[in-house]
Amino acid sequence: MTHSLTAEDRCDRCGSQAYIRAQFSQSHELLFCAHHGRRYKAALELRVSELLDETHRLTVTNQSR
Repeated sequence: MTHSLTAEDRCDRCGSQAYIRAQFSQSHELLFCAHHGRRYKAALELRVSELLDETHRLTVTNQSR
């Protein structure tokens, strides 16, 4: 996995913005929103080759306020 997730990446379960990418092999991946990613994360961690979790972006605050 070489790139970060963008607003164009959508959850394969519900279509919301994806924050988690589960890479099963070079050509097979699933994308999840934060909700579904948390729901399936434990099971995914046992089966994937790589797991990219960018849910921290949901809690980033604007320091310039």
